[in-house]
Amino acid sequence: MHNKFLVGDNLQLLSEISDEYCDLIYMDPPYNTGRDFGEFEDKFKSMKDYSQGFLLPRFRQIHRILKNSGNIVVHVEPKNSHYVRFALDEVFGIKNFRNEIAWKTGGNAKNKKQLGRHHDTLLVYSKSNSFTFNPLYLPYDEEYKKKSSAKQCEETGRWYVTTALHNSQPDMNPRLNLRYEWNGHEKQWYCSTARMKFLHDDNRLKYNKRGIPRIKRFLDEMDGIPIRDLWLDINQIQGNEKLPYPTQKPVELLKRIIKIYSNEQELVLDPFAGSGTVGRAAIELNRNWLLFDVNPKGKDIFFNSLGEIK
Repeated sequence: MHNKFLVGDNLQLLSEISDEYCDLIYMDPPYNTGRDFGEFEDKFKSMKDYSQGFLLPRFRQIHRILKNSGNIVVHVEPKNSHYVRFALDEVFGIKNFRNEIAWKTGGNAKNKKQLGRHHDTLLVYSKSNSFTFNPLYLPYDEEYKKKSSAKQCEETGRWYVTTALHNSQPDMNPRLNLRYEWNGHEKQWYCSTARMKFLHDDNRLKYNKRGIPRIKRFLDEMDGIPIRDLWLDINQIQGNEKLPYPTQKPVELLKRIIKIYSNEQELVLDPFAGSGTVGRAAIELNRNWLLFDVNPKGKDIFFNSLGEIK
């Protein structure tokens, strides 16, 4: 069962899926804000009813249907994230907690009683220690070049940063085979003499005034700036992406999550699909998808939006 949008109670629909069937599950459940969003009323009797009565049985079904290499990403607000995390710990185990990601959501509403919320929380758990994880990188920009004191190579014009080539505390980790003299300096180096000579001949060493070399690391040979657990570069819904559905999340956010925690042709499931952002992102990234929602309007919006995917 894949590439379908099913309307109904997601707890019942989850119970009908075979064991170890899904590779990634993303869910943006109600937050218990007490608000009526028109399409659904986000209100529970208590936080215990929300976390233990509502979320916990769904997490148990999700754990069952996830493959051993699978991940779950739960999108919540900071006010309730600790309740959600306790429930996830109970089902997935504390040792399988992977990350708490803060995504900057924007907004300029004034708040006279507390600091205004400026981020959502993404809680990431795996089913086992053999989980899928694909690190992503951002390109080096002008800000990075400035902060890292990057320079342009005089010979090639390529941008580079430098890192140390010798151990400043050699007695803490003695490597006698790497202690030798280079350019008049006796040190414990990080590479052999043969490697040092190659770096020198290939113009990959930068010497200071004392003649001590550092290695040039060219930006065009490096992966990029690794994406960490603070996401500031993905904007809220803008322009033509906006659909007539509350609490919609940007496609770029879901694309990043799907890229990191799944591989092509794998199955991504969203049990609180709303307008189907997960499905649109999965289609663009060559993943299979499965969407559940109790609201039939979300299904209509999703299929109407597919023609806009390029």
